[in-house]
Amino acid sequence: MQGDVRRRPDRMRTPARPADAPGNHGRDPRRAGRGALEMIAQGGAMTTIRIRPISADAFAPFGDLLTPRDRPDRMINEGRCERHHALATVQRGGGEAIVSIFRSQPVSLPHDCRLLERHPLGSQAFMPLGPDPWLSVVAPDRDGRPGDVLAFLVPSGMGVNLRAGVWHGVLTPLDRAADFLVVDREGEGVNLEEVRIAPVSITA
Repeated sequence: MQGDVRRRPDRMRTPARPADAPGNHGRDPRRAGRGALEMIAQGGAMTTIRIRPISADAFAPFGDLLTPRDRPDRMINEGRCERHHALATVQRGGGEAIVSIFRSQPVSLPHDCRLLERHPLGSQAFMPLGPDPWLSVVAPDRDGRPGDVLAFLVPSGMGVNLRAGVWHGVLTPLDRAADFLVVDREGEGVNLEEVRIAPVSITA
């Protein structure tokens, strides 16, 4: 169960909270365009969901899969390199597209998801740099609030690009810490909204 919406002045005008605080993804909120909207959970029973396999069709409402196609779009570099062209589009809402590395601590199953966020002004792509599978936790939008939470198992070597405005959980590598190459937006404006939800237990 989600609580009432609470609106506050834009956090860009207040001191930044620590970079390792939930939802910051290691970014300074003063630079990231941190949002002014928070929703606070008020009670509600825990629900349990099972991880589902990911596919392009199943993930289409939320974004794109970053993985080679069955065939390359063309060969380059004197025929030695396959180019799988434009797997996703970077939405930047008047800002700049930047490339970062996020280093995330792992979770173990069952994992309780209590925080969702979204970025209204830009997309956010996550590409793992290690060999392990990981979870992409997302939810559809329901009149400005997240709907039912879904958890997808993303196999080794695959990334995802979340479209602007998609509710999602924070990075969720399984069992051991992982680095991710991240492409997202930097610029002025409110580009982070967070919601605390009644816990959703994610199981295998």
